[in-house]
Amino acid sequence: MRRNGLIVLLSIFIFQFALSSCQGHPWRSSVPAYPVRVVIDTRIGSFVHFQPTALGSHVIVNRDGYFLDGKWATNTSAMDAWGYGGVLVYVSTFGYTAYDLACPYCAEHGKCVPCEVNAMFAECPECGEEYDLMSGSATPQKGRAHETLRPLWIVNSDGRITVNQMQ
Repeated sequence: MRRNGLIVLLSIFIFQFALSSCQGHPWRSSVPAYPVRVVIDTRIGSFVHFQPTALGSHVIVNRDGYFLDGKWATNTSAMDAWGYGGVLVYVSTFGYTAYDLACPYCAEHGKCVPCEVNAMFAECPECGEEYDLMSGSATPQKGRAHETLRPLWIVNSDGRITVNQMQ
């Protein structure tokens, strides 16, 4: 009986050690952490052309404003922030996802190069790396980059999408 208690105690200790070793080691990206705050109201307002239920539909927001239907529209609120290379809000098979558009491979080499987005991929015009947006994690496809696009925190509540920097 005493031996079983020791095994249980040892198991609990190992489990707690394993959990604590994961804390304090945040995911690191080659893309610098710049402030991010983008709010998209899918029901009204300036993002009315954003198709919130259409796969591949996306909005790109940066210091110039936002990009919809092949053209730049008016600037967003002065309260907003767009990360290092701009913010991409994308509708994938996993729902809404959001990323900083700066290419991690180029950022690792000291350049801020925003990716260009089509229906399924974000492609870096500098190095040619493609990131699979439909996967829900923006994984690199050509093997140059060794990390995904920098993920952003996204909250969808009552038709309002809020994007912030990961905690």
